[in-house]
Amino acid sequence: MTAQVILLRGINVGGHGTLSMADLKAHLMGLGAERAETYIQSGNAVVTPAVDPEALADRIEAAQGVRPQVFALTAEEWTARVARNPFAARMGTADPKCLHVFFFDGAIRDPGADRPRLAPFFAVAGPDEEFGHTQGAIWLWAPSGIGRSKLAASMEKLAGIPVTGRNWRTVEAISALVETLR
Repeated sequence: MTAQVILLRGINVGGHGTLSMADLKAHLMGLGAERAETYIQSGNAVVTPAVDPEALADRIEAAQGVRPQVFALTAEEWTARVARNPFAARMGTADPKCLHVFFFDGAIRDPGADRPRLAPFFAVAGPDEEFGHTQGAIWLWAPSGIGRSKLAASMEKLAGIPVTGRNWRTVEAISALVETLR
């Protein structure tokens, strides 16, 4: 049985989309998960066996009145995305809060072109910010913090598709849960 990573977008942010992790866990178990572990209050879970992401969104909407975007990755997909970290060499000495990963499904493409649509990202990035693009993830190195980052604030608009971001500390914690439930 393989683990599945669930990332909810837009819950428990600024008092909107309130969902306790106990409720999230109950929803996951109600959908057939035999084991479900959550991490902090921002909608991170690892479950076995996998659950239907649309059914989870339906269930949360029915119970809480808010419909979150649900990103679901197999343990293998999660591990592969995390392993592509273009800033891995920096992580030994850097504060893990400097690195943020924005996960997405699909591709960031220029309409009608066969290349990533990245020029707008360069135009918005702050002077000390760097970003990288790998399959299924946009990586943001923001040493001055994400709260002041214009790039972070406009990430979804620039990508043109739904994204959900996590800092590197959270990514590491979710990875540890994946290993526990594998």
